[in-house]
Parts: sequence; structure tokens; C-alpha cells
Amino acid sequence: MHDDHNDDHDHHHDHAHDNHYSDMQARVKALETLLTEKGLIDPAAIDAIVETYETKVGPRNGARVVAKAWSDPDFADWLKRDATAAIASLGYTGRQGEHMRAVFNTVDTHNLIVCTLCSCYPWSVLGLPPVWYKAPAYRSRAVIDPRGVLAEFGLTLPADKKIRVWDSTAELRYLVIPERPEGTDGMDEAALAGLVSRDAMIGTAVAGSPEALA
Repeated sequence: MHDDHNDDHDHHHDHAHDNHYSDMQARVKALETLLTEKGLIDPAAIDAIVETYETKVGPRNGARVVAKAWSDPDFADWLKRDATAAIASLGYTGRQGEHMRAVFNTVDTHNLIVCTLCSCYPWSVLGLPPVWYKAPAYRSRAVIDPRGVLAEFGLTLPADKKIRVWDSTAELRYLVIPERPEGTDGMDEAALAGLVSRDAMIGTAVAGSPEALA
């Protein structure tokens, strides 16, 4: 079966495309440059803070959502029916996460998230978007050659596994619920969350194995 792709390409973005600075981004950039020139901030420290929110603080929210879905069938069902409400019940809501849809990986289907026209991203559960997510190369190639893109991330899927690409918009953001790894039956939600990476919730990776925590 040919790789699927969500056919809804109608974007109604409420913010500027990432190849242009918005007014706020321009002001932040100018302020950062000024403070750096005056020696009041260290760009390396700023980068470290951003990296923390990109890969640690923000994605931990989404990882807890995934772990609860793995552990609680009722919550998983709620997540499928109304992801916005289910996620909000855990305290994760706000700008860039007002309207959510959870897409579940299965033995037959792998889901991948992209925003083809801009960089719409569920900040409330994944933190700040990685640089590659906003790059034109990813935004175009994820749709044209998702299997090849995943291989470049180190994820090679079976040839008979369908890949479905979901195109985010300003109105709707997506969260991938990866398949639960084997050998995790005795793990609690906190331990399960440790197996879930940001990339697994975008779809460019799968959940880690319990051995990875050892």
C-alpha cells in the first residue's frame, strides 16, 4: 500500500512563517544582540536553556500523557475521542495546544507529524520545536518521502508498515502515541515515561526499550 498522507492541506495560520521574523521575534533578537554586546548575557547559556526546554522539560509533559495512555485503557480511549480534554485533565494546555488530536501507532501503521507550510507544533506537550522540524527540507520531504526521512533519523520500518503523515495547522496539533515496548508490563507510569522521547511523539523515532534505562 502506498504511504498515506492526510489530504487536508488547508492551513489558516495565525502567525508568520518561520522564514521571516515576526515583530516579537525581531524584538527578541535585537534585545539578545544588544545584551550580548554589553556582556550582560552569555549566548551559550541561552542556548543551553533553550535546549533544556526543547528536549527535557517540555517533552516530559507529552511523555506522561503517553505513559498514562499505555497504563490506563480508559484514558487511552478518552485520548482517542477527545485528546484536548484528556490532555488538559493532566494539566497540559494553553497556547499552541488548544486543539489536539492523538494518533496511535500500531503494528500496521506508523504516524509522522509535520507542518508543511509553517511550523505549527504542540508546545504544551512537547515544549519548543526542534530546529529540524521548522526546516524547509523536513517540511517538504516528510510528505514526499516519509520512509526516506525516517531512515535518515535512524528509523527503518518494515516495508509492509504503512506510514501516515499528519499535516498540522494553527487550528489542530497532533501528538503521536508510540507503540508500547515489549517487556514493560511491570513498569509504572513514571518509568514508562522515561522510555518516551520527543522524537517518538513526533514520529521520527519509536519508544525506547526497558534496557535503555538500565
